[in-house]
Amino acid sequence: MEPKLEKKYGLFTAIAMVVGIVIGSGVFFKAEKILTATGGNLKLGILAWVIGGIIMISCAYTFSVMATKYQYVNGIVDYAEATMGKKYAYYIGWFMALIYYPTITSVLAWVSARYTCVIFGFSITGGECMTIACLYLVLSFTLNSLSPVLAGKFQVSTTVIKLIPLFLMAVIGTFTGIRSGMTMYNFTHSVSQGTPNGLFTAVVAAAFAYEGWIIATCINAELKNAKRNLPLALIIGTFITMSAYILYYIGLAGTIENEVMMAGGEAGAKLAFQTIFTSAGGSLLFVFVIISCLGTLNGLMLGCTRGIYSLAARGLGPKPQIFSQVDSATNMPVNSAILGLFLCAVWLFYFYGANLTSNWFGFFSFDSSELPIITLYALYIPIFIMFMVKGKELSFFNRILMPCLSLIGCIFMIIAAAFAHGIAVVAYLIVFSVVMLSAVFFLRRAKQPLEQ
Repeated sequence: MEPKLEKKYGLFTAIAMVVGIVIGSGVFFKAEKILTATGGNLKLGILAWVIGGIIMISCAYTFSVMATKYQYVNGIVDYAEATMGKKYAYYIGWFMALIYYPTITSVLAWVSARYTCVIFGFSITGGECMTIACLYLVLSFTLNSLSPVLAGKFQVSTTVIKLIPLFLMAVIGTFTGIRSGMTMYNFTHSVSQGTPNGLFTAVVAAAFAYEGWIIATCINAELKNAKRNLPLALIIGTFITMSAYILYYIGLAGTIENEVMMAGGEAGAKLAFQTIFTSAGGSLLFVFVIISCLGTLNGLMLGCTRGIYSLAARGLGPKPQIFSQVDSATNMPVNSAILGLFLCAVWLFYFYGANLTSNWFGFFSFDSSELPIITLYALYIPIFIMFMVKGKELSFFNRILMPCLSLIGCIFMIIAAAFAHGIAVVAYLIVFSVVMLSAVFFLRRAKQPLEQ
């Protein structure tokens, strides 16, 4: 008899897991961009956080209903297979392995290095920053490949640590700002008109900070009373995340003037922490921010190391017999992990050349931290539509209303990305199309053809 996952998590634990999975580095990294995109208009910035949060909550709820309908189905690839069939699931798996995981992981390595450089006074576009980013990538890969247990413990530790600077800035920053009048000043004074399509740019940036909620649907097989508790955990957990982000954003507004924060660039957050918690205390909390980024990097590297393996285990993709191998000592798909690290290195090189220099790639320069996330929202659309078609036994609320709201949210994200990134979207779609066409080649070489 095959062992099955036990129902061991209650509602409170599930909520904590959702919060721990979703909250990461994005709130620290993208808060600056949202402030700049909106020209220092705090009300518009908060609206962007709210819109992004509502889209996340509605999509998370729809997937939670899907998870309770398709028992023991875990992850976006499996949801795609349950609703759209094996071929669509294969293409999503290919996208996740070659584009999504390595692009986001490489950006997180740079973000972690970026804040490390702020501590030491190095340039965030110089050789020091990229060297540290490469070092973080290799360290995360080594930790996941050689000691998955230690990597898991590191993940749990960083979940606790990353909440500390968020909580302290949200509470103390807001209290101090209200008392000093700084919060009121920043709420009533805009620095500039912001960028064209500022709200759209800000919402797309918020999408990066909210990303990760789809992973939380994977706990349904281990959740007590999953049909009740999973939707509750995802709704409450994602709402807590949205509230934490907004309160942190308001807390920042209570520290220094928006003009100073925007002029400070990558050092703005450090200056805000030092203003409230003294130079030493602010630097210590900023170290917590770096640890938070490294924790998120560690979790994403987990996905990178298993990206090609998830396809190879189904007999798909390049050389399935090689990439499906699991090391007997570490219980890790080492060959898949090595390829994952290589893809991260390629995308880190691209990110540097496209975003941190004078456009090495010319027309083909685009923001690889945001557009792959918006692509995922686009890929959700057929899944939601087929879920509405197949979920005939569900109530109107679960089958029609919430999936429709999720669809509207996904379409809004696509429109927002088009306005925010302009012609760069075309460049990205060309690269995306080339990568996905390569998936067709390997699909044709598969020993067993996939059904639709």
